[in-house]
Amino acid sequence: MAKKKTAKTNSSTVDFSKYVRWFWMLFLGGILAVVLLFLLASWGTFGEMPDHTKLENPETNLATEIISSDGKTLGKFYFNDNRTPVGYNDLPKNLVDALIATEDARYYDHSGIDGRGTLRAFFFLGKRGGASTISQQLARQLFIGVRDKESTTNALFQKIQEWVIATRLERQYTKEEIIAMYFNIYDFGNNGDGIRSASRIYFGKEPKDLDMKESAMLVGMFKNSSLYNPRRNPVGVKNRRNVVLAQMHKYEYISEELKDSLQATELDLNYTPESHREGTATYFREYLRGFMKEWADDSKNRKPDGSKFDLYSDGLKVFTTIDSRMQKYAEQAIAQHMPRLQAEFDHQNTPDRNKTAPFLELTQSEVNKLMKDAMRRGERWRILKNKGKSDKEIEASFQKPTEMTVFKWIDGKAGEVDTVMKPIDSMRYYKSFLHPGMMSMDPLTGHVKAWVGGMNYKHFQYDMVKQGKRQVGSTFKPFVYSTAIDQLQVSPCDSFPRTPITIEANKYGNPESWTTKNSDGNYSGKQTLKDALASSTNTITARLMNEIGPQPVVEMAKKLGVTSEILPVPAIALGTADISVYEMVAAYSTFVNKGVYNKPVMVTRIEDKNGTVLYQVAPESKDVLSEQVAYVTVNLMEGVTNAGSGRRLRHKGFDKWNAVYREIITGYPYEFNNPIAGKTGTTQNQSDGWFMGMVPNLVTGVWVGAEDRAAHFKSIHYGQGASMALPIWGLYMKACYEDKTLDVSKGNFEKPSGLDINVDCTVKDEGDLGGNSGQDDDDQVDIDF
Repeated sequence: MAKKKTAKTNSSTVDFSKYVRWFWMLFLGGILAVVLLFLLASWGTFGEMPDHTKLENPETNLATEIISSDGKTLGKFYFNDNRTPVGYNDLPKNLVDALIATEDARYYDHSGIDGRGTLRAFFFLGKRGGASTISQQLARQLFIGVRDKESTTNALFQKIQEWVIATRLERQYTKEEIIAMYFNIYDFGNNGDGIRSASRIYFGKEPKDLDMKESAMLVGMFKNSSLYNPRRNPVGVKNRRNVVLAQMHKYEYISEELKDSLQATELDLNYTPESHREGTATYFREYLRGFMKEWADDSKNRKPDGSKFDLYSDGLKVFTTIDSRMQKYAEQAIAQHMPRLQAEFDHQNTPDRNKTAPFLELTQSEVNKLMKDAMRRGERWRILKNKGKSDKEIEASFQKPTEMTVFKWIDGKAGEVDTVMKPIDSMRYYKSFLHPGMMSMDPLTGHVKAWVGGMNYKHFQYDMVKQGKRQVGSTFKPFVYSTAIDQLQVSPCDSFPRTPITIEANKYGNPESWTTKNSDGNYSGKQTLKDALASSTNTITARLMNEIGPQPVVEMAKKLGVTSEILPVPAIALGTADISVYEMVAAYSTFVNKGVYNKPVMVTRIEDKNGTVLYQVAPESKDVLSEQVAYVTVNLMEGVTNAGSGRRLRHKGFDKWNAVYREIITGYPYEFNNPIAGKTGTTQNQSDGWFMGMVPNLVTGVWVGAEDRAAHFKSIHYGQGASMALPIWGLYMKACYEDKTLDVSKGNFEKPSGLDINVDCTVKDEGDLGGNSGQDDDDQVDIDF
């Protein structure tokens, strides 16, 4: 019996040992299987894995950043990714705290994989929270992306890849670097790629300036930026933000009182879209795009591997001369003046008052031809032509009502209206708009400080700073005067008769004789050159032209940087040439800069994403005039703002004018009392209005006019440069002077030593100030101020 019992016991022991062996075999086999899975994942069996080089330099598209002279971001160039990375030190503590409290509370205690969170997710099937750490989420964003999660196998393989890459990231980077990378890689929607873009787009500020509730909202969007989009789903986003605040309280980052007070607040968005057609300095940015394309195409500007730089993905930094403050004031001045001017223009050009509105002096047949020509030049015609449509079919398409969105000034602000309109009617509608062009430049350095090529780039993309060229009217006269001073040594105080003068045919190659007129019909007496320029007296300008001839004037303009074609005929004295705002500002700057021409500079340097300098500007300058001639020319133009068509800059208002006119056009109390030199210009029929204004360290040119010369004010009171363009200059300069962080001069223009040309015209010559009405100009000053 004893032997049998012993045998039975031994048999039981053997059976138990077998289970133990199976347990260890399964346990060790499971571990080996897990290790094998991780090895297979690291070898790329389940999908491509990043090598050491890719981990060090993750492939992310970085936008090219445009930086102002005062260190602000003006805009970016990008295709899909509007991303500009920031360092950990640029992230506020409350933003980092919100991320850790919400996404990975044990972030600083693990090495890429949260074991406790993983077990919790496994046992509760994710119902009590996921297990993805910040490092895993970064791994997914950088190297894996979103895959098909409908398959459990695919989901498992993806998770294993995440674990492997997360641990590698933890070895490669510090915790702080991983957090910065995570914020930089995420797409927050609405072109908000990365925390910097998102912060600027949703709140109009840099990440370092985000407050607690703003940080909580952005961190809340990590859950799903498509679902939690603050523009489409503000209620959901607010609820999600409050969850983040609750998490911050849970992990003792904020007090309960602060949590409750913040949860009761609204989102308070300051939506500031960053797109190529919106934002600050849109016209300048488009010019810059062309500049950068030429730079990148140059074989001298290549990457170390010989490939071209990509403007949209290589993360270049372009440092410009534009001052963000001055650019803002320039855009604000245009936005303030243009709606008022347009309202008066529309009031005068209703179909009842003008049957060919907005055109004047045209017959209906001429209007039809103008519209047909415009139709053939348009984008719609080009697209339909490429599709094989006949001319007849294309013309018929312009008569079919179509849904569209058009630009409109709404309550004095730029806006849009959805409407149904025939394309031909929309073309005519857009031809009724007056357009501005404005550029501001430091004459001492050539640095362009502000550039506004129009009033709304989204709807009007033609740049009236550099692309557009229009007749310059009397703003050309300083070129005539400076040539006369240079060649004849005339003084601003020298007097000339106002009587008509005829330049005979063939004297300077002109086919027929040319006679000028003065608008007020006053040809008696004499007038000093200073008074003549102030009042734009055509007959005296013609006398100077008769003495020196047109060819020296053309040569002078060319030396001053004007590249546009100028015919050497006497009529150029009154501004018949088409010249851009860009050229005019550079030319006038030469007068202020003591006769030295500086080619305008817009870009000072270009850096790659690592800060390596790829381009450094080499300023271009040349001597054009003697310091004495330049100063005397400026002194002549000071008379324009002291006693001529620009003197409204000195007044509080115009009490003798009717209140409506004063409010719409000129009701701005400038009250400047500092030295200002300038020149107004108005072309034939008031088609173009100009004002060139100068102080010792800033020259600014403004042009206003319609797309077609046939669209213009009927009255000189509204259509002259002093009414159309000068107010923009005045508003801009007033804002610049009020900004104490700017150093815009209020001092005198520097007088050269040894000046031997008399500029002190203390004794008035006989003759009243008069206006003119010539072939192409007419700055009227016969209005009672």
